[in-house]
Amino acid sequence: MGFVLNKSGFDSVLAALAEQYRIYAPTRKVGMGRFTDTDVILYDFVTRADEIVLDKKSDYAFKEFLTPLSETLFYFTEEERKSPEIDQKPVLIFLRSCDMHALKRLDQTFIENGKKSDWYYQRRRDLVKFVLIGCRESFENCFCASMGSNKTEDGYLFSIENDGELFRSNVLDPDMAKLFSAHAELEEEVIPSFVTENETKVTIPEIIPPEISKHALWDEYNTRCIGCGRCNFVCPTCTCFTMQDLAYSENGKAGERRRVSASCMVNGYTDVAGGGSYRKKQGERMRFKVMHKIWTFRKRYGYDMCVGCGRCDDICPEYISYSNIINKVNEASGGQDE
Repeated sequence: MGFVLNKSGFDSVLAALAEQYRIYAPTRKVGMGRFTDTDVILYDFVTRADEIVLDKKSDYAFKEFLTPLSETLFYFTEEERKSPEIDQKPVLIFLRSCDMHALKRLDQTFIENGKKSDWYYQRRRDLVKFVLIGCRESFENCFCASMGSNKTEDGYLFSIENDGELFRSNVLDPDMAKLFSAHAELEEEVIPSFVTENETKVTIPEIIPPEISKHALWDEYNTRCIGCGRCNFVCPTCTCFTMQDLAYSENGKAGERRRVSASCMVNGYTDVAGGGSYRKKQGERMRFKVMHKIWTFRKRYGYDMCVGCGRCDDICPEYISYSNIINKVNEASGGQDE
């Protein structure tokens, strides 16, 4: 069912939803960008329509609720181990189609990858439902159409996009439809907007020959890439982490264990016991990241890990274009056309 609401009506819907859900959506943080006079779009908890940014791509992905940058897994003493409690109130996350597709990748990694699901991820995932943000036009550096992640037809309770002072929603959940109907200006068919073409385009080769791993195309990133890891931390599908133990006592028998987000592009990621370290050069790290996103993940699960959101290109301080790298890999693999 489709509904058209004014701002007051949508605020009333959010107020009603806030009684049942914590609402997690893109918000504008004024003056908190990379420079003092720039803003940044980050996910945060909201209660009003004017707090939600619908017309800009978020600089960081939604995944920090499901995979926090730092999460205490358990506290320990000599006698016991205890996992911390989390807020059990359900969460409603606003995200775009590409991020809905990214969610599938996260679920694949933490729930379906092995005999048992990741309990810490699963308990957060069980709390979450989603709202689809419609995309009327492509944003800079997006290549979601090339990755097939530009459109989502299910998996959300309702969609939302604003047209001037009006908000349009396609509501899939019957209970939500009753709420929207009570506050809508009118009911009419609403089809969520999605982009059909991006200015940025990539071609993913169907087969990547083994010799690509030694190709000279990776060498330029030995000097261009500074290993800051920003591309990984903004990516909605990157899932790597490390473990850190924090001791409360000198004997180390009381403390906590934390899971902390990590980056395959940062120095020290491949350090192992005995002093070994693999992929020491930035070009080798770039090769590992790119090949995992467009080849090895697909070999295992049947679809690519990358969803083409373009955040890695947006955030890179050295203006390294990930989409350009994909096209270079395609050219080196035989130059298949899109």
